[in-house]
Amino acid sequence: MISKQRERALVTGASSGIGREIARVLGAQGCDLVITARRRAPLEALAEELASAHGIEVKVVISDLTDEVGVENVIKESDEVDILVNNAGFGFMGQHANLDQAGQLNMIDLNVRALTHLARHYSAVMKARGSGRILNVASVAGYQPGPNMAVYCATKAYVLSYTRALHAELKRSKVSVTALCPGFVATGFQEVAGIEFGKLEMAGAVPASSVAKAAVKAMRRGRREVIPGWMNKGLPLLVRMTPVRLQLPVVGRLLS
Repeated sequence: MISKQRERALVTGASSGIGREIARVLGAQGCDLVITARRRAPLEALAEELASAHGIEVKVVISDLTDEVGVENVIKESDEVDILVNNAGFGFMGQHANLDQAGQLNMIDLNVRALTHLARHYSAVMKARGSGRILNVASVAGYQPGPNMAVYCATKAYVLSYTRALHAELKRSKVSVTALCPGFVATGFQEVAGIEFGKLEMAGAVPASSVAKAAVKAMRRGRREVIPGWMNKGLPLLVRMTPVRLQLPVVGRLLS
C-alpha cells in the first residue's frame, strides 16, 4: 500500500536513459520507487544508488513489457502507486518493408499496448482515490509522420494523442496526465534504433538528466505536455503550418 509519509512511483524502462534519470529525480524528491526493465544488473545498481543516497525504498521488478503477462506481473508487484512513469519504449530505423516484422510488432506492444494497459489500470485506481500523476513518454516524433521510422513515429503519435485525451478526461478528478515529448537525447535508444547523430541533431540534443528534470517539473505542475530544449519547442507550430507533403521528404532525410 502507499506510504502515508512518502509518495510511491513506478518507473518503467528505468535501467538506462531518460527512465533512469527520472527515477533519480523522483528519488531525490523523497519518493519510494518501483523500477522495472528487463536487465537486472543496472536496475539493482540504480536501486542501491538511490536507496543509499536518499534513504528511500526501491523495489526492483524484472519484467518484459512486450508480453501481457509481464505487464500484469509489474502491476501485481507494484501494488498502488502515486505516480506512474510510462517510459519503456524502443524504435527501429529503416524502411518499414525491410525491417523485421516481429521486432516492429514488439515495438507496438511495448510503446502502445503496455503503456495503455498500465495507464488504464492506474488511472482507474487514481481516479477512485482522487489523486495521482501519470507521465507518458512520447516524443517530438509524435507530431508528424516519419519515413524510415514509420512505426516508431506512429506509436509516439498514439501516445501523444492518448495522453491529451486522458488529461482532459481526468482533469476534474485531480489526476494529472502529462506527455513528455523529447527531441534528440543521447541514450541507449539510438544504438538499438540504429541512429547516428549528425551535426544538426547534436546541436539540438538535450542531456537525459535535463529532460528528466523538465519532465518531472511539468508533471508536478499538471501540464498536458512538455517539450524539453528550446530548439524543439517550435516544432508543433511548424508542423501545423507546413503541409504534410512538405513534411514527409524533410523528415525522411533527417531519419535516413
